[in-house]
Amino acid sequence: MFIQTETTPNPQVLKFLPGRVVMEAGSRDFRSAEEAGASPLAAAIFDLDGVNRVFFGADFLTVGKLVSADWDHLKAPVLAAIMDHFTSGQPLFGVGAEAAGDEGTYEGETAQVVAEIRELLDTRIRPAVARDGGDILFDRFEPDTGTVWLHMRGACAGCPSSSATLKSGVENMLKHYVPEVVRVEQTL
Repeated sequence: MFIQTETTPNPQVLKFLPGRVVMEAGSRDFRSAEEAGASPLAAAIFDLDGVNRVFFGADFLTVGKLVSADWDHLKAPVLAAIMDHFTSGQPLFGVGAEAAGDEGTYEGETAQVVAEIRELLDTRIRPAVARDGGDILFDRFEPDTGTVWLHMRGACAGCPSSSATLKSGVENMLKHYVPEVVRVEQTL
């Protein structure tokens, strides 16, 4: 098994490409060792000193480190944990651990606006962000203010350039294609 690594715009996060599917659908962000208990792979990576975040995408995973940790010392153990997991044949998640987040319900014209926002996110924005090891997920739309709330995940969470990406890229695109959108904000 050959695992490629790529840098991301976030210097505290590396992207690992195992050359196979990581998540069949969706993505999953682990921000603590407790959350990582849902996945044997995430738990093994969190067992390494200096790891503070693990994110699973479709065909990649990203690992975040503490500022005090050094990739020169951390990269090889992360690679070993990934290799061990995929060669062992263990499932990515324990029983019942893949549950997805709650989807909001919208009606009428607002439902159409939300569908347009989600379509743009899925077809144009998320694929571009995934190349940098991250993900952006729809949280909610407030029709009264025209505000779209999004979750920045993976390498995007805590990235120095994430606010520029959110405002200059995502907000401009959504405002251009969906006139009801007035602004985009990050859900923390």
